[in-house]
Parts: sequence; C-alpha cells; structure tokens
Amino acid sequence: MARVVWHVPVTTSGTGSTTALRLFRLRDGRRCAVGFSSPEALVALLGPNQAHTELGEPALRDLTAPLGIDTLVVNPRMVAPSVTIPAGAGPSAPSAPAPTCPAPAARLQRR
Repeated sequence: MARVVWHVPVTTSGTGSTTALRLFRLRDGRRCAVGFSSPEALVALLGPNQAHTELGEPALRDLTAPLGIDTLVVNPRMVAPSVTIPAGAGPSAPSAPAPTCPAPAARLQRR
C-alpha cells in the first residue's frame, strides 16, 4: 500500500535553522493544520515562495495534538490573508466584515 504524504506549509527562521508548521484558522476561529495532495496545489494557493515539507497524517497529528489542534484540512480552496490592524486604529474604528471562504475541498476526520 502506498504511503500517503501531505505537502504541509512551514515557516523558517531568518537564519534557516528553525522550521515550524504554518497553522491556519477556520471561519469559527479554531486553529487547524493544512495539507496539500501535491506541491502544485500548495503553490497554486500559497504561492511559489511558500516553504513546505512532506508529512504523513500520523506525523502531522502528532505535531499538532499538543497544541490542541485536532482538525486537518486537505486541499483548501482559499486562504484569506492575515488580518493586520493599521497603526492608530483603535476599538472605536469601524471594522470591515470578516471575509468568508468556501468550505475546504476535503477534511480529515477528527480523532
């Protein structure tokens, strides 16, 4: 039986000596891990400069479980950019509605 490998986005330190999983949030605010079935799918959504590594599902679950993350999303169709608050904007500034995104193409079951 062939081993299933996910292409998982990671971040690296400025010196390149440290690598960490890049985690995302679902629409309801919960954190999740994301995997792609191919490097091309990852590049199509996150761009060619996104570093990634290959992990099997058990390894990805083992890395995220201590963080309280039990949801893995496979091949999401959209990733919204990070939210940044402009300098000088306070609680009284009107906020834009949160962007919505379609459901992921596939979602692995929770344990």
